[in-house]
Amino acid sequence: MPSPSEYIKQAVKAQALRLGFDACGLAAAAPVAPEAQEYYRRWLAGERNGCMDWARGHQNLRDNPAALLPGARTVIVVALNYYPPQLLPPDALQVAYYAYGRDYHEVLREKLTVLADFIARTTGAAVRCCVDSAPVRERYWAQQAGVGFIGRNNCLIIPGRGSFFFLGEIITTLALPPDTPCLRQCDGCMACVRACPTGALGSDASAADCRRCLSCLTIELRGELPDWVPHVLGRRLVGCDTCQLCCPHNAHALPAAEPDFALTETVSRLTPEGIRKMTGGDFRRAFAHSAVGRVRLKGLLRNLAAIEKGR
Repeated sequence: MPSPSEYIKQAVKAQALRLGFDACGLAAAAPVAPEAQEYYRRWLAGERNGCMDWARGHQNLRDNPAALLPGARTVIVVALNYYPPQLLPPDALQVAYYAYGRDYHEVLREKLTVLADFIARTTGAAVRCCVDSAPVRERYWAQQAGVGFIGRNNCLIIPGRGSFFFLGEIITTLALPPDTPCLRQCDGCMACVRACPTGALGSDASAADCRRCLSCLTIELRGELPDWVPHVLGRRLVGCDTCQLCCPHNAHALPAAEPDFALTETVSRLTPEGIRKMTGGDFRRAFAHSAVGRVRLKGLLRNLAAIEKGR
């Protein structure tokens, strides 16, 4: 007969699946392993975070979930598939799959809030939801919770299902039995390293260089793109999925069941003429609930100019 804590753990996982999450795992809330902390600091010391200055902040929060929620005992990690059932045609301006539909921050936060309320209501434990923008080592905790492993391309790979998944976390004071960490690693095929159009990926994951990552440059960078970008950009308007599309683990990726992640009409109808005609108000209305909004109209016009320059 399962213990009360095991029974609650299974109830939490069952509720997560009912809410539409594709995977759920649990890890004991504890300081991040010293080697993982050092790994991250080496990455920062090499300035590989590029324009993402926010990656340097809140190291104490990144290193210990208890700093985000005093008394934290468990980190619950969920994964939600976003692989689109319909793709943009190859000759269209390309937007990364994760930005095809409704902003994932909104979708995950809504589902996580329901799951967190279920935990708080049934157990009385304190909870805190985290979706991407919180300083949480998401992929580290996903690996500790047995959800998947971190690939050479720095994406979290779920064995047998691939990497087109969003991650979210609930930190709670509830003590629950942890799952077994996922100890798998990439098999050394190096497909992502060879396919990256800019050489942003190296022989180990710590070598990933955001200064050369088209996803980072087209979304996060404010200001002008480096002079070399138009020569390798292709038709990438927002983001880049190359290191995932070439990954053998995604060979059998299944379309997401979540309707909010389907390709929207707004994204499917993006054209050079339409972008050039946009006003700031047009852009804000069109992408108020889209991850494309992070690029801003100025960035979209900049990216379009680079695409056209590179033809």
